[in-house]
Amino acid sequence: MRPVKKDYLLYAVTDRSWLRGGTLFEQVQETLEHGTTFLQLREKEMAKEDFMAEARQIKGLTDAMRIPFVINDNIEVALAVDADGAHIGQSDIAVTEARRLLGPDKILGVSAQTVAEALLAEKQGADYLGVGAVFPTSTKTDADAVSLATLKEICAAVSIPVVAIGGIGLHNIEQLTGSGIAGVAVVSAIFAANDIADVSKKLREKCEQCFA
Repeated sequence: MRPVKKDYLLYAVTDRSWLRGGTLFEQVQETLEHGTTFLQLREKEMAKEDFMAEARQIKGLTDAMRIPFVINDNIEVALAVDADGAHIGQSDIAVTEARRLLGPDKILGVSAQTVAEALLAEKQGADYLGVGAVFPTSTKTDADAVSLATLKEICAAVSIPVVAIGGIGLHNIEQLTGSGIAGVAVVSAIFAANDIADVSKKLREKCEQCFA
């Protein structure tokens, strides 16, 4: 499916660090049912066959709920499971090559930290940008900081949706109001929560207040 701006409001990026005896599928189902509007499946260590099996299972959920579903960093898996698209970083495959492989109809998200990176990604075929880290984050300790001023400059420079990422939770979402973003991408704020359903609902409500 092709997302519209409101689909980027609450963008969840999976992390199996906090399964606590459950399954990622169960966690994803909870957050999709209670507020998440866009899902990125991120698996850095999983064998390809297991990754594809998991992706197919989760795609069944996102298809049924009509929620955009992209794969992090892995175009091959995205195509194999017919995900809605993929998200790539600056050090991954080139944007032009990712767009060529995905074709014109799949979603392509690209990480950016500067106006120059953002403009180039848009020119080369990105459908949306992930910009961060806007706050300190334990999820990706090597992520460089992006100031609120730079975030605003990026949003003003491009015509595609921008999603802020990095250390975002209920306690600081309001600080991003007026930046021009379409929504926020969260990892631990959802998947490390004791009550994923409750926090997903509250995050969605907060995003609607700040960005809708």
